[in-house]
Amino acid sequence: MTTLIDLEAHLRARRDAGQKLLVPYVTGGLGSNWVNVLRAMAAAGADAIEIGIPFSDPVMDGPTIQEASQRALDLGATPLGILAQVADLDVGVPLVAMTYYNIVFRTGHRRFARTLADVGVSGAIVPDIPLEESLDWTRAADDAGIATVLLASPVTPDDRLVRICERSRGFVYGVSLMGITGERASLAESAGVMAKRLKAVTDKPVLLGFGVSSAQHAVEAARQADGVVVASALMRRVLDGGTPEQVGALVGELRAALDGM
Repeated sequence: MTTLIDLEAHLRARRDAGQKLLVPYVTGGLGSNWVNVLRAMAAAGADAIEIGIPFSDPVMDGPTIQEASQRALDLGATPLGILAQVADLDVGVPLVAMTYYNIVFRTGHRRFARTLADVGVSGAIVPDIPLEESLDWTRAADDAGIATVLLASPVTPDDRLVRICERSRGFVYGVSLMGITGERASLAESAGVMAKRLKAVTDKPVLLGFGVSSAQHAVEAARQADGVVVASALMRRVLDGGTPEQVGALVGELRAALDGM
């Protein structure tokens, strides 16, 4: 059986060593090269990698990730097929699956969690399952050693923010703005506030995502947070025909900017 990398311990160790955290995203099944894109991201300095499992109704995703997901689905991508391609893929950093609850429910909580563990995926992000309704999934995930990463938004009340941080595993995903994912010209002012609120109530790694589109954005976000999640800017490069090496170079630019803080 594959040995899982402990997502939270891994990120904590890097953070505590003074490194800002970088978690890039790749859409699983997006062309025959997507696994090589993942490898390039790891080689360029990613601290963990988020793998999107495409769903036909991605309610939190903006145009770029929607396009990437639809293209992957059109190419025949399936959840179990994507995970099978990840099996025995040793890139030295934790992998985190991101998908929607319909896929988890249809697969079965325990089967989905066990499949993730069996192929070496350490965590899961299921953004459309509310904290209050997540017990069946989180129990199955905990039993399988899968870290369930929860999201907090700028409008999350303080008392609920505490509960989200307590229940989240691996890291806490701070949504930098209200709305969907996507590239933006500037980082939302709410990003810094979100990070400060989270850091005030948890010692778990706090990462910001949604709208982090450039090295400058990553540095701005990481001034208050422990690091960033970057998705749309990377998938736009892939959709526009970028090679794994070109995507890796973009991750390298983000890594260098964060390391230069």
